[in-house]
Amino acid sequence: MSATADLTAYRAWLQNRERSPGTIAKYLRDTARFFAESGAPQPPPKAAVAAWRDALAAKGYAPASVNAMLAAVNAYQDFCGNPAGKAKPLKCQRRIFCEARRELSRAEYFRLLDAARRTGRKRTLLVLQTLCATGIRVSELRFITAEAVRKGRAAIRCKGKCREILLPKPLCHKLERWCARRRIHNGPVFLGRGGQPLDRVTVWKMLKALCKPAGVARDKVFPHNLRHLFARTFYGLEKNLSKLADLLGHSSIETTRIYIMESG
Repeated sequence: MSATADLTAYRAWLQNRERSPGTIAKYLRDTARFFAESGAPQPPPKAAVAAWRDALAAKGYAPASVNAMLAAVNAYQDFCGNPAGKAKPLKCQRRIFCEARRELSRAEYFRLLDAARRTGRKRTLLVLQTLCATGIRVSELRFITAEAVRKGRAAIRCKGKCREILLPKPLCHKLERWCARRRIHNGPVFLGRGGQPLDRVTVWKMLKALCKPAGVARDKVFPHNLRHLFARTFYGLEKNLSKLADLLGHSSIETTRIYIMESG
């Protein structure tokens, strides 16, 4: 069976496991790259996967980036029924503190909000407020629906897990007005031009467009930094790591602990 045919079946396999569209696209892209660069047969032997991993590292890719690409190929091995062909990820030394220049401060966040208001970017303003008020991932924006806004809570399904988050009342009032003006009675609140939920790339572009008018460095403005800001703010108020882990949808509380440690 050709690699192309296998990738088509791999897509269906990932969809059946309810991986997010962004994850599926990345896994397919990275797996296609592996086959193109390694020339590996079907199923790929472990030696070929390990050699490709090491070649990426030799090219200067950061260990975290190499491991992210390797995860796609290792998942492909599970799909093939070839778990013995998986290669071990590179060892990464966790950073205890995030670089200060990369952290988004509360003051910078409010400057972004002000810039969105001044430039008439109402949708961007609401996306910013929603991400920072809930701590959700950008891929989870599609679960902020008109029904969720009316209930004041949203059911989030991501990475095979479900969790419920409360939507602050002030945010709900803003989103209700947005839905009324846009005549959105059901389904996702944030839609693109084609009527589909906003994708990751579009949200990134929306946020980056605020950097210059807000006077905030571009390398600080990305969705995950809003998630970190939510985590730091919540923990500063509640001092409850377990509850924060539940809100963020983390499987391991150690992951949440790193968020707090990175806040300095």
